[in-house]
Amino acid sequence: MPYIIETFDKPDSLALRKSTRDEHLDYLDANMDRLLACGAKLKDDGSDAGGGLYIVDVETRAEAEAFIAADPFSKAGLFERVQISRWRKGYLDGKSFFPPRK
Repeated sequence: MPYIIETFDKPDSLALRKSTRDEHLDYLDANMDRLLACGAKLKDDGSDAGGGLYIVDVETRAEAEAFIAADPFSKAGLFERVQISRWRKGYLDGKSFFPPRK
């Protein structure tokens, strides 16, 4: 069962985000097989909104917690808060994952 991980950066931490970004992207590249989707949250003008969203394909909450704990952003202390929720694939990449309806 996939999990959504939403992160919220600490206030005034854009410099930390930028300085850790390359290591963070290397981590994501190394774990791409577990990522259904991932990206930074943005303001309407396209500037950084201070956080991100991950949809990870793992079996348990413990695996989702371990995934985000190992992220270099977490290790650097970037996040003020992390929210993890189970997620049911309904639609993804233009495909429905619901059983056929009668």
